[in-house]
Amino acid sequence: MLNLEVTEIKAFVPSKNFEVSKQFYKDMGFTMASEGGGVAYFHFAHVSFLLQDFCAENLAENFMMHLLVQDVDSWWAHIEQSDIVNRYGVKIWPIQLQSWGMRDFCITDPSGVLWRIGQNVD
Repeated sequence: MLNLEVTEIKAFVPSKNFEVSKQFYKDMGFTMASEGGGVAYFHFAHVSFLLQDFCAENLAENFMMHLLVQDVDSWWAHIEQSDIVNRYGVKIWPIQLQSWGMRDFCITDPSGVLWRIGQNVD
């Protein structure tokens, strides 16, 4: 019998400046668990991604991550309190109610990767 159980899936997030991006994600609240070979493994509780020291032309500006959270207002407050928007000169958009049943906001990382952070609405 085949065992097709999936353990996890991780995206390889591009970075234009690996050192700046690593610090940005640490300041955002992610833990860097390991690094080697131009890849850093980040996690927050049970979710994770791989930050790569690589970025083809226009890759970062066309890359999006989605972080589904239980409380988008708490994440908004966390981002504001961390002051990463000012320290890294990144863009942030206000929380909005989306037609697909989610409240979310977007923030870019220093390379231009767009993170959509949202919660499902009942």
